Amino acid sequence: MTVLIDKAKCIGCGACVAECPIEALDLVDGLAVVDPKKCNDLGKCVTVCPSDAMSLPNQPAQPAQPQEKRDPEAGAKFNLQDPLPESVQDYAAGNEKKIIRSQVKPVAGGDIWSGVWVIIEYTNGKVAPVSWELLGEGRKLANAIGCELSGVITGHMVDTVIPEAFAYGAEKVYVIDHPVLQDYRTEPYAEAMTSLVKKFQPEIILMGATSMGRDVFPAVATKLQTGLTADCTVLGIDPETKLLLQTRPAFGGNIMATILCKTSRPQMSTVRPRVMEMPERVDGRQGELIREEFNFNESDFRTKVLEFISSDAKSAFLDKAEIIVAVGLGLGAKRNLTLAEELADALGATLAGSRGAVEAGWLTHDQQVGQSGVTVRPKVYIAIGISGAIQHLVGMETSDFIIAINNDPEASILKVANFGIVGDLFQIVPALTAEFKKRLQHGVAN
Repeated sequence: MTVLIDKAKCIGCGACVAECPIEALDLVDGLAVVDPKKCNDLGKCVTVCPSDAMSLPNQPAQPAQPQEKRDPEAGAKFNLQDPLPESVQDYAAGNEKKIIRSQVKPVAGGDIWSGVWVIIEYTNGKVAPVSWELLGEGRKLANAIGCELSGVITGHMVDTVIPEAFAYGAEKVYVIDHPVLQDYRTEPYAEAMTSLVKKFQPEIILMGATSMGRDVFPAVATKLQTGLTADCTVLGIDPETKLLLQTRPAFGGNIMATILCKTSRPQMSTVRPRVMEMPERVDGRQGELIREEFNFNESDFRTKVLEFISSDAKSAFLDKAEIIVAVGLGLGAKRNLTLAEELADALGATLAGSRGAVEAGWLTHDQQVGQSGVTVRPKVYIAIGISGAIQHLVGMETSDFIIAINNDPEASILKVANFGIVGDLFQIVPALTAEFKKRLQHGVAN
């Protein structure tokens, strides 16, 4: 025997599909359908059905117990025994513009999740630019599923960031401002973000794949018992299910994998800096501001920041570097790395490399540019002895100005370079270093 479905009552909301732990249910032509080979009469789908369309064999359909829910349009509360909100009725009639399936289906405990959030990374008085890039991308996702776009700011003395978040497109900004959040630490930041998510229940949350994002977001996902896709390079919305399509390199960058989080909420992704386009900034744009309390103090946490040491340009994270000198296997050996280091020192640049250079042990993985490394968009990118494999090009081809040095006139890197030098790098690089030192010493800009 299997669960019985009254087709006349089914509104195709998808609540039963999300609740079934053995994936025995699906939506076909807008109506719930059960797979008799999988169904084992657990009855979870019966308890969440808002239209009483489902029942167990030999048992009449039982009304679901009253559960408080939020109207996704107005934020008002209603009981599942009361008439369905107009927005849900509108969806059931086939209009997906006002509300989407994932907004009316209970997941992760039966609550309704709605909205796209972007975590705005603010540390040491600066906002990570990827935060604004993600507000631009978040706007596209929010438009695709018909929901609000919000920014989230956690820290101390953050009021200057709020108007910037609105200027870059946030319709709503959630703020937790507390002295404990003055310096970044995993525990307090994870607690602050988790408390906001549990209270307001966003469907999608995005954060930059920075050192902070890679540290705190897994902690938040663990607390929320949901999935997290790291280092995404492409985001989208599935037109049928309205699920977040999270695409990232896999198997060492040899393939691109698209990942979906079907049964848990929120859907969480970190996104590489410099991958998404920076949105237009509109001064004076306004929105709704929501301030929340943070009921913790220093004694609640085990770590303390003793000192903050600023990095120089040479050791700056690649995603923030404005000038990059990158090396490839064409350099020949690790001992020749001094050529690139001297050029980087002369320009105040950050040293980086291709996957081949990293795998050869010349550089560390956090210095790798490319599909399986870091995506960069500096003002100047100087490629020394890099052939230009597609995996490397996708990580740097959007740089403002690219200079490539290679002894092979057919090298792929020369096709994307603004200025290509064909010749012996052991002669060219020292000559460039000497000339840059000479000109910069005398204040010559070009």
